[in-house]
Amino acid sequence: MEPSGSRRRRKGARLEITSLMDVMFLVLVFFIYCMFDMAVHHGVKVDLPQAPGALEKGERIVVTILADDSMQLNGSPCSCDEAVAKISALVAAGAPADVIVAGDRNASLGAGVSLIARLKASGVERVSFQTRGATE
Repeated sequence: MEPSGSRRRRKGARLEITSLMDVMFLVLVFFIYCMFDMAVHHGVKVDLPQAPGALEKGERIVVTILADDSMQLNGSPCSCDEAVAKISALVAAGAPADVIVAGDRNASLGAGVSLIARLKASGVERVSFQTRGATE
């Protein structure tokens, strides 16, 4: 028997997790990037009219007028009255003041003009139509 002071301890197996942490960090970054890419408002599929215009960036409030003149506010169905009330409340609360009207080519002009007139009357100043550029 060996004396207890000279007894050699057996070392157990070591698990190096540095590489695993690197891989998990890269996977996390990948999913965060994908989430931000998916969060960009792609909107409702409408047949936009074609016209030249400036490319605008940043966060916007989007009102979509579908071919049957029904409306959606940032993808949620609503009436014209609801859209005006919600946009006015958002703008008053400090949300981005730019409103984009994405009207289907087959929607009536009256729906878009009525919406813009009501928004202007409620104090929303920056309203524009979304169009499809010549290169799309």
